Amino acid sequence: MPVQERVKFFTLVGEQAFRDENFSHEEVFGHLAEDDFTAAEAAEYLEVSIATFRRLVRDGKLTARAEVGRSQLFTVADLRAFKRQRTAIKG
Repeated sequence: MPVQERVKFFTLVGEQAFRDENFSHEEVFGHLAEDDFTAAEAAEYLEVSIATFRRLVRDGKLTARAEVGRSQLFTVADLRAFKRQRTAIKG
């Protein structure tokens, strides 16, 4: 299935499945509180491209918690704080 159609499909499924529910961030992502994200996962969580994410790291706006080989790991708490900050600035 092409990506565009898959996105539409899962959006519809999600809307129908959770139509009458109002979940908090903690209820949905609480199990990830102690996890680390890779750069690709962090970019997806922040809803930015990997290139934009790499620029944020390069410019010192985000800092990796650890490096494993050539991979960097980012804490969920740092990403959540950064996302809230960006949302507050955008208004």
